[in-house]
Amino acid sequence: LRLATCSSDNSVKIYDIKSGTQTLAADLKGHFGPVWQIAWAHPKYGNLLASCSYDRKVIIWKESGEWTKLYEYTGHESSVNSVAWAPAEYGLILACCSSDGAVSIITYSQDSGNWEVKKIPGAHAIGVNSISWCPAISADLNLDPLNNKDAPKRIVTGGCDNLIKIWREQGDQWVEENRLEMHMDWVRDVAWAPSLGLQRSMIASCSQDKRVVIWTSDDNVSWTPQILNT
Repeated sequence: LRLATCSSDNSVKIYDIKSGTQTLAADLKGHFGPVWQIAWAHPKYGNLLASCSYDRKVIIWKESGEWTKLYEYTGHESSVNSVAWAPAEYGLILACCSSDGAVSIITYSQDSGNWEVKKIPGAHAIGVNSISWCPAISADLNLDPLNNKDAPKRIVTGGCDNLIKIWREQGDQWVEENRLEMHMDWVRDVAWAPSLGLQRSMIASCSQDKRVVIWTSDDNVSWTPQILNT
C-alpha cells in the first residue's frame, strides 16, 4: 500500500504501508508554500500524483524508479486550492481551481506528448475552493459502456461567492450549465457521488455556514437540495 500526504510545511511525502507500519519512501520537494491537496491518478496511467499549493503552482509527480517532477503548471495568480483527476475513461485530465477565481483543465495529449490547458476565468467571484468530476456514466446516459465516449464531461465547483456551479464541456470550451444556491457562506468542498448504477446524480456540498447539503437530479438539469442535520 502507498500513502501520500501533504502539509503546511511545503512538503509532499510518500509512505509505504505494510503490516500497520509506515516507512517514508519519498519526500517530494518543489513547492514553496503550504500544500493544500494531493490526488492520485488512476493506476492505468502509472504512479502519478498531483499536488497544489499556496505558492500558485500545480505539480504532477511521476514514479519511475524514483519520484520526479513530470509537469509544473503556473497559470494561476493566487493560491491553488484543489486538484481532481477526471474519470480514467476520459484520459489523463486534471482539474484545478484557485483563489484567483479561475478553474484550469489540464489535459495530456498523447499525440503531442504535451499538457494542454483550457481555462475558465472568473468561475467564482473572490475565489474557488473545491472541484469534483461527474462520473463517466451519469444519470443522463444508460449504463452501456460503449456510450461513455459520448458522455458530456462535467465538473462541479464550490466558491467564495456561496455558490455551487456545474460546468459542461462544449466544443473546445467549458460553459456554466447550472448554479445551485442554498449556502449562506463560502462553499468549502463539493463531491460528485460515484454513479455505481444509480439512475440519478448526487452532489454533496459543505459550507462555512455549518451546513451539509445533498443535491439530487434525475436529468442533470433540475437539482433538489436536502439539508443534513449536522
